[in-house]
Amino acid sequence: MAMLPQPDTLQGSPPDGQLRGREMGATVAVTSTGRNKQMLNGWGGGLRGEEVVNGECRTSGGHMSQASRMEDARGRGGSRYKSRGCHCAHVQTGCRKTQLSLSMIALIILALLGAAVAAPMEDKIVGGYACEPHSQAHQVSLNLGYHFCGGSLINDRWIISAAHCWQNPFSQIAILGENHIWQYDGTEQYMPVDAIYWHQSYDYRTLDYDIMLMRLAHPATLNQYVKPVALPAACPMAGDMCVVSGWGNIYSDMFNPFYLQCLDLPILSQKDCDNSYPGMITDRMVCAGFLEGGKDSCQGDSGGPLVCNGELQGIVSWGQGCAQPNYPGVYTKVCSLMPWITDILANYS
Repeated sequence: MAMLPQPDTLQGSPPDGQLRGREMGATVAVTSTGRNKQMLNGWGGGLRGEEVVNGECRTSGGHMSQASRMEDARGRGGSRYKSRGCHCAHVQTGCRKTQLSLSMIALIILALLGAAVAAPMEDKIVGGYACEPHSQAHQVSLNLGYHFCGGSLINDRWIISAAHCWQNPFSQIAILGENHIWQYDGTEQYMPVDAIYWHQSYDYRTLDYDIMLMRLAHPATLNQYVKPVALPAACPMAGDMCVVSGWGNIYSDMFNPFYLQCLDLPILSQKDCDNSYPGMITDRMVCAGFLEGGKDSCQGDSGGPLVCNGELQGIVSWGQGCAQPNYPGVYTKVCSLMPWITDILANYS
């Protein structure tokens, strides 16, 4: 998988029922109209620009090929499987949806059950506690028929998450107001997504600029269970105490109750962050956690919130293992990307 290219701008608007990617200023957008989201449709992939018509990749020469990718090993997304997609030249998008046979569905179920048995117990927020129900009302579960990444509601139409959590929007839904991942409590809102924007400088190899904005197809209903989190007015200071939340990888403790987990942890100094990951930390990253280890976010928490003093200061991004000594969690530094966030919200709301 190559670096995110700068695609040519695609002119015109997609007709109803079609999906098209295009560069919009400093963004790449995925838009959809005239369709309802369905779980377990299609396959995820990274969109990079060119055109998708009726769920198929198309280029000027009409070339389409199949390929596979693995999520970056450092990312903390929940997926453990190759994600198939179509490649239109240098573009990777979702493929045309296919009908799954009963035998294929059975194989998928068996694979998921096998992953549940094999998953390590640490694949969740390590050293945390069950959040007070709905105390993190901004928390979002990105769902492909199973939770695979987190996100944060920042207003009634927009979610912020990690770019490495990208999936075909037709294949996922955003669940708001969730607490127990396996039961319906009546507080949930199941929301389709009609546009995804990620930073044009996102680098999947280094996870620099690991940020993504997702526009909901219709406004969320804000209430005591669903509330946006404030964006930062300033950057955090070393020592500021924060809360990270998430469900971790749902394949761990699969048959146990899955309540949203929280963890209190401090922002670390830039020096400590650089010492832990020499040459790997950029101005768009911030470390939080404990150098002695034992407490950390982990796989499946990717894209979720790091909230300090009521403001979203971080997005769960990557780390070396989970809760290992001298390897704290690394988060996308939201304050450093506020100009980009403000621009997207102003131009595409």
